[in-house]
Amino acid sequence: MDKESHFLEINNSEKIWAIGSIHSRLNAFHSIKEHLLQKFEEEDCLVFLGNIIGLGKESKETLSSVIDLRNQLLAKFFLNPSKVIFLRGAQEEMFLKLLQLQTAPNPQDVVLWMFDRGVDATIESYGFKKKDALNISTQGTLAISKWTTRLNKAVSANPGHKQYFTNLKHAAFSESKKILFLNRGVDVSRPLSAQNDCFWWGYQNFSNLKHPYNSFVRIVRGYQSSKHNQLQHAKNKIVCSLFQQPLDNTKIIAGLFDDSGNVIDLFESNQSSYMHINNA
Repeated sequence: MDKESHFLEINNSEKIWAIGSIHSRLNAFHSIKEHLLQKFEEEDCLVFLGNIIGLGKESKETLSSVIDLRNQLLAKFFLNPSKVIFLRGAQEEMFLKLLQLQTAPNPQDVVLWMFDRGVDATIESYGFKKKDALNISTQGTLAISKWTTRLNKAVSANPGHKQYFTNLKHAAFSESKKILFLNRGVDVSRPLSAQNDCFWWGYQNFSNLKHPYNSFVRIVRGYQSSKHNQLQHAKNKIVCSLFQQPLDNTKIIAGLFDDSGNVIDLFESNQSSYMHINNA
């Protein structure tokens, strides 16, 4: 993957699949995975919109299953690796910071803040205990460095995991510049190249965007905090959020779009099956 740019342009793909926040829902993801393995075609592209990990107990296993899907698609269609894109979500951002906890000026506060937001479930899936991490965070730089070294080694021991965290993109967009994919939000007052971390932390009133952002007539994102997401009206909105609150629901929402920003299909998983969303 191209590590030199935070953004990736999707070329030569008329159909683009996008998967919203998975949050370690392994069983639900399996149904989305099977659907994609049946319906994905040679010229298609797939974008994971961030938050693959976090909150649920099976972060490690879910990420392995996602990487397996990528490998199957690449092998089946001889795809260019850039045709399967991984975006950074808040969960990935926090976990990456945790892997470098020894550099934090206030490590205990950082750990407590992250664990309140579901990162503890991710470290536990790699075999680390929440109480040990909290204890280590009070013991100084050397002790924390030893702990983060062990955590980094645990991540690297799983095929593809280290490469996943190393190659996350901030956003992706179609060759036509009409559809933009991101995790949570964008500051519409700034060009794409001048954005900050609102990609995964969000931007005020972004859901209510009424006009295209630059040339982008459709923005597809993988997470939103609002409980009022009416996907059945997605065709008439600039922002299409492939996520529904509350955080503890069992659904994963995915969609299929063309490179001009049109919604071809929206569908959701509910544990072991998937269903189409009406009027998509």
